[in-house]
Amino acid sequence: MILIKIFFITILIGTGLNSSKSFEDYCIGKTNEQFNLINDYKVDMVIRLEIPAFRMPKKKYKVFYKKPNQIKVKAKGFGILPKTGLFTSPNDNFDNLKNIKISNFKDDININDIIIVGDLIVDSLKLEMPNEYSRITFDPKVEVKIDTSKWVIKNVTTKLDTLKLFQINNFYQDFGNYYMPKQSVVKYYIKDKKLFNWLNKDASNIIGQDASLMSNNSIVEGTITVDYKNYVINKGIDDKVFD
Repeated sequence: MILIKIFFITILIGTGLNSSKSFEDYCIGKTNEQFNLINDYKVDMVIRLEIPAFRMPKKKYKVFYKKPNQIKVKAKGFGILPKTGLFTSPNDNFDNLKNIKISNFKDDININDIIIVGDLIVDSLKLEMPNEYSRITFDPKVEVKIDTSKWVIKNVTTKLDTLKLFQINNFYQDFGNYYMPKQSVVKYYIKDKKLFNWLNKDASNIIGQDASLMSNNSIVEGTITVDYKNYVINKGIDDKVFD
């Protein structure tokens, strides 16, 4: 099976997908097809934080999703729920990239993994640039690791030059015809306090008006872990849930 997959991928690259569709487009399309197998689901989420100078107990959420973009989050009190990437399709996320290409990355252990690399389109971000110079010079690269045996996104890494800014690792469980995340681990590596404050300008909207994720140190590094439990998938959800 592995040899067949390698042969198939080699043929796709060699023929250019009949010169009408790139291999990158093919991989993005297959990943999006896997995502779109899910019409609706509800799931319990538990969020754990390890962030300097910020303490929050484990937070539980009940999340409802219905295709294409209906989302309802139920929780008591305040808490953090990462907003990017959890409920958006691969197509929507890749639309934020340009100059997309396949990396020369090779993993001798996970031979089904490929990495797609692209330049982040800064204008697609919901960020207010301090000035025009910042908008021009802020040039992050994004690496997306795809498992082509399941067509799921295993890892997303955002870099500024060689410096990592953010990294998301996803771990999946098999539900037969489709795969859903059982855990997502979000790590960030910000070496400058002002840059972190700027990138997370809306943090107070997530965790409360007076809350801050910042420590007094110049190096900020932290982890947000999301555990997913008790999935109910493709059983139908009434639109009233999202009112």
